Amino acid sequence: MTTLANAIRDAAARLPGDEARLEAELLLAHALQRPRSWFYAHSGDVLDPGEARAFDALLRRREGGEPVAQITGHRGFWSLELAVTRDTLIPRPETELLVELALERLPVDEMGQVLDLGTGTGAVALAIASERPLVDVSAVDVSAAALDVARANAADAGLPLRLLQGDWFEPVAGDVYRMIVSNPPYIADDDPHLQQGDLRYEPRSALASGPDGLDAIRIIAAGAPNHLLPGGWLLVEHGHEQGAAVRSLFQAQGFAHVASARDLERRERVTLGQWLG
Repeated sequence: MTTLANAIRDAAARLPGDEARLEAELLLAHALQRPRSWFYAHSGDVLDPGEARAFDALLRRREGGEPVAQITGHRGFWSLELAVTRDTLIPRPETELLVELALERLPVDEMGQVLDLGTGTGAVALAIASERPLVDVSAVDVSAAALDVARANAADAGLPLRLLQGDWFEPVAGDVYRMIVSNPPYIADDDPHLQQGDLRYEPRSALASGPDGLDAIRIIAAGAPNHLLPGGWLLVEHGHEQGAAVRSLFQAQGFAHVASARDLERRERVTLGQWLG
């Protein structure tokens, strides 16, 4: 007879990494269809054989390398619970910095238009929409399957989102915005990390972008001035070693007040610049 507390302890010992216990709890919560918070009052409850088998099956999938978010079909981001599939990038905590920086430049009592390029699950667009109800948020992705996921997430969250299919600025020709945000692909095509860990299960088109990983950011930086109002902002997430290169791209396009912000691990993660027109 195995209690929930012992099941979580034993499962964590089977999983690698610093988040082994968290992953064990998430997988057990999924197997039991209970929130994680339920465990704290029921840690002494005993798993029945069917529950134990279901939990073990999920653990085996994780041991095989499948990401927890794809096993459970969802991932928490900001204040949202988002559906995740193999057609989308898995939202990650470091991307919340992009949301924080965007919100700092969007007063809560003002209207405006925001564009999210490469929206995937809709994570960034929906987080902004949830905090700035007066702002109209548009979200673009080249993948119809990803847009289906974003559309479902918007409906589940009860948030308005204008979804457009196409390659970067292609579907918004002639439109201008107060802000453009993006978490684009930024890994080099030959980076060995693409064959490791969770990245193996995510769409390569959402991860890799040319020999130096900057192809998509070049397109965004070059196209943004045609789609920003005077005083508007461009904010782009990138790899932690790409800050200097991205700042140079922004400056070459004429952006002012260009700077890179660091994530919780003190790595340059988001570069932003203002278009003065």
